[in-house]
Amino acid sequence: MARHLLRAKDLVDSRYSEQLSVANMAAVAGLSRAEFSRQFKATFGETPHQYLLTRRLERAASLLRVTDWTITEVSLAVGARSVGSFTTSFHRIFGQTPSSYRAASPPASRMVRIPRCVAQAYARPQNRTFREDRRLGDP
Repeated sequence: MARHLLRAKDLVDSRYSEQLSVANMAAVAGLSRAEFSRQFKATFGETPHQYLLTRRLERAASLLRVTDWTITEVSLAVGARSVGSFTTSFHRIFGQTPSSYRAASPPASRMVRIPRCVAQAYARPQNRTFREDRRLGDP
């Protein structure tokens, strides 16, 4: 598998909540939009846009199971532009509304026995590659 496609896939996996476009993904891969879309679909079996939407919905399903966030909070957290389109897409993929999906799972309060703010802080990515994380004199 080509590294340039994996870089674009990693971008989607890590920044799915942002308003990414095929042009953004193609730029990371160093390809034109058309060539990137063609290669991505041939390699992963779906278009870059479909992959992004699928990733968002998978993350939304996880948030619905393990948090007590409202449907609106979940939809915003995964980068949906509107709650209505989020609900429609979720229903199309999972066969039920986000509310029904959540109701079928045990309450999040039974799963997490720590305050929500602590769970959120612990779940944040610990990316140490940012320049501002380096101390002066560190390599």
